[in-house]
Amino acid sequence: MTMQIADTVSLSPPDAKARAHAAAARNNLRTEPKAVRIVIITLAILFLSVFVVLPLVVVFAQAFSKGIVAYLAALAEPEALSAIRLTLVVAAISVGLNLIFGLVASWAIAKFEFKGKTFLITLIDLPFSVSPVISGLVFVLLFGAQGYFGGWLRDHDIQILFAVPGIALATTFITFPFVARALIPLMQEQGTQEEEAAISLGASGLQTFFRVTLPNIKWGVLYGVLLCNARAMGEFGAVSVVSGHIRGETNTMPLLVEILYNEYQFVAAFAIASLLALLALITLIAKTVLESHLDEGHDARDH
Repeated sequence: MTMQIADTVSLSPPDAKARAHAAAARNNLRTEPKAVRIVIITLAILFLSVFVVLPLVVVFAQAFSKGIVAYLAALAEPEALSAIRLTLVVAAISVGLNLIFGLVASWAIAKFEFKGKTFLITLIDLPFSVSPVISGLVFVLLFGAQGYFGGWLRDHDIQILFAVPGIALATTFITFPFVARALIPLMQEQGTQEEEAAISLGASGLQTFFRVTLPNIKWGVLYGVLLCNARAMGEFGAVSVVSGHIRGETNTMPLLVEILYNEYQFVAAFAIASLLALLALITLIAKTVLESHLDEGHDARDH
């Protein structure tokens, strides 16, 4: 009771008026008849059940259709282990590169004014508007046998396409907007006051970044890395073009799922797919947790 009185007293009249206005606005949004609300909620649940829940249930049901022993045996196959290792390696490379790029790009865009800033933002969004298959073909045109650098690479015995470097390049290109796009609005919202104060006290640029900027954006960094990693592990189109589908060498998990399914090895295909589905579920849970931390940070700055 005492805490409630204290909270009420601490509210200034404008704050109390604002909260009353927000409560009235929420009540106005609930004027639909009860039957309409039930229909809308039912349709939303039905849509999610058919297009999200049901496919996940089918994946795991098919993966375990012949028992846990067959499931584990499918995952223990050398080809499956190779695909899992390659997927993890490529994801680590692309996430690491995109983390560095995202931090640098978002810091430059949010904290500085320079010519070409709008163009840089447009370039960051480019992978969202280009088909992954087209992205893979670009690397073929650059590093293929008949590409711009194909002759030089062949003369120096350097293999880009149909090898790990090509897969990593294609995956990095597809995923590089995620970290930057997670950080740019967050850093723009925070402004430059704290950094300017640190620099005025004698801190260097790097000291300001690691001691002031980075702690303020840590949850945004984790959020961007999470989305980048999920997309990197699940990428199919661009990787399919540059991998060459060399079994046991250049097949990632999504590519292996397609190959096994086309060969009617359904248990093995769905076993690998279940790992990707499990990654999606973990990503969803982690995304929800990180979004709650980001919302808490926004509320703290608003107050």
